[in-house]
Amino acid sequence: MSSVLGLGNALVDVLAILENDQLLDELNLPKGSMQLVDEAAALKVKEATSHIKKDLASGGSAANTIHGLASLGVKTGFIGKIGKDELGQVFKADMTAHNITPHLLESDTQSGHANALISPDSERTFATYLGAAVELSQDDLAEELFKGYKYFHVEGYLVQNKALIEKAYQLAKANGLITSIDLASFNVVEDNLEFLTNLIHNYVDIVFANEEEAKAYTGKEGEEALLQLAQGTQVAILKLGKEGSMIKRSNEIVKVGIIPAKSIDTTGAGDLYASGFLFGLIQELPLEKCGRIGSILSGHVIEVIGPKMNESTWTNIQKLIKDELN
Repeated sequence: MSSVLGLGNALVDVLAILENDQLLDELNLPKGSMQLVDEAAALKVKEATSHIKKDLASGGSAANTIHGLASLGVKTGFIGKIGKDELGQVFKADMTAHNITPHLLESDTQSGHANALISPDSERTFATYLGAAVELSQDDLAEELFKGYKYFHVEGYLVQNKALIEKAYQLAKANGLITSIDLASFNVVEDNLEFLTNLIHNYVDIVFANEEEAKAYTGKEGEEALLQLAQGTQVAILKLGKEGSMIKRSNEIVKVGIIPAKSIDTTGAGDLYASGFLFGLIQELPLEKCGRIGSILSGHVIEVIGPKMNESTWTNIQKLIKDELN
């Protein structure tokens, strides 16, 4: 089976379930957003949530997608940077345990972590301290890293490092890889619109966006947004939350529904949708099946806290995928 290489911020998700949204106001974090914070602000979040029991999981958008693919039996690798600390070891051990080849560089800076604050309605708000993750630079990338892979998946959160993301795509394309990007967050798209547009037109084959990101990118909604999103790329996927997803490839447009799910935390829903969709593409399945597998994964991940699912859930997912393929 084809193999997928991911590039992203190597972050450990620190998940905390909130009793109400008051804490978000106190910390000045807009609900549902992804805010980058400095070390002092990260400490403030840590102190404000010290009374809440936390779960740790290796996170970061692209890493979540790679984890999902590895759990489906796809050969995977991940490029990132961690600190020489406990969180860095948590991240690396989690990758290795899931058969993901870790291409991880180390830094003296503290490992990056995302404080995921989960509201009672399951919406999540991120206060992300990038730490060592953001120190990954274009100089860390070598052509050898891209050998032996067929697909290359990048998270939009990396656009704060334009030289890195551009060199990564150049190396991927030079080595014949099929490239994808997940636009990550509407505020990231708004702040880097021109760069992202050029990047997608020049290097990206597959683009994933949710409604807010697509609106930030195109200024449009629904099918109009999808049509514009698809310009300059081969496959465009618009994730519509409870409405499912819309997919466009050349002249074909497909709409896919969701599976019934009891949502308790939307962390990782988009990332795991991308895992399922890419898994389908690797198997050369029709677009509708790719979208269905994406829905199966995202429908299951929103029923657990955080972006990781246990083995029995994955066994169930495998069974559902098998039924989908027959």
